[in-house]
Amino acid sequence: MNNTMLNLYIKFQNLKSSLMQEEGQDLVEYALVVALIALAATAGMKALATDISAAFNSVGSQLSADV
Repeated sequence: MNNTMLNLYIKFQNLKSSLMQEEGQDLVEYALVVALIALAATAGMKALATDISAAFNSVGSQLSADV
């Protein structure tokens, strides 16, 4: 009986230590940082694309007026 309780205690401690590991926490943090950078890059690219489109439209209008 005593041996069974000791084995059960050891298994519980092993389960507890495996659940308390924080190795996956770094991966989640990196994923959140990458997602935030991707969101910022997407927003920046959209604004940049609008400015580039306006510049090409301006050049196109000037070329059409000169020709």
